Amino acid sequence: MAALDPRQGRLLLALARDAIARELGQAGTVAVAAEDAAWLDTPGATFVTLTQRGALRGCIGSLEARRRLRDDVVANARAAAFADPRFPPLTADELARTRVEVSVLSAPEPLAWADEADALARLRPGIDGVILECGRHRATFLPQVWAQLPEPQAFMAHLKQKAGLDAVFWSPDIRLARYTVQKFQEDAA
Repeated sequence: MAALDPRQGRLLLALARDAIARELGQAGTVAVAAEDAAWLDTPGATFVTLTQRGALRGCIGSLEARRRLRDDVVANARAAAFADPRFPPLTADELARTRVEVSVLSAPEPLAWADEADALARLRPGIDGVILECGRHRATFLPQVWAQLPEPQAFMAHLKQKAGLDAVFWSPDIRLARYTVQKFQEDAA
């Protein structure tokens, strides 16, 4: 997907907030503006992240572009607000103090490696989102996670734990892929 401009990013944020508001029975505001945006009909993969006072409140997304960008943002916004298993469903009272962030993902690129040290050396802190797969275990961290885990070894250890693996686990069966994001976020709530 081509780089999006700030105006397009604001529309993605409005679509996400609007989807959550509608689910809560509140009036939507962006349907007309989105109707004329043909770029929203191109395939896209997104993550929608919700925070309150800087703390995570929900984060759900897609790793591959399997539906229209507009549909992906709407579905992931609803899922982040109401179906993230780590949190109770968002309430109408919480919406005003919830900050929305939309990340538009590039296509995942397989990452070849010789061993764990080589894999860690190939990561680009602050740039790469990483997908880790091993058997039935799978997890991803968006590039934004580097802000909390700036060292590649800690980043990878936590990613393995998120996938349900031991932090020190390594196997030739591990598959890694990386991607970048275009991130858009609302001003602090």
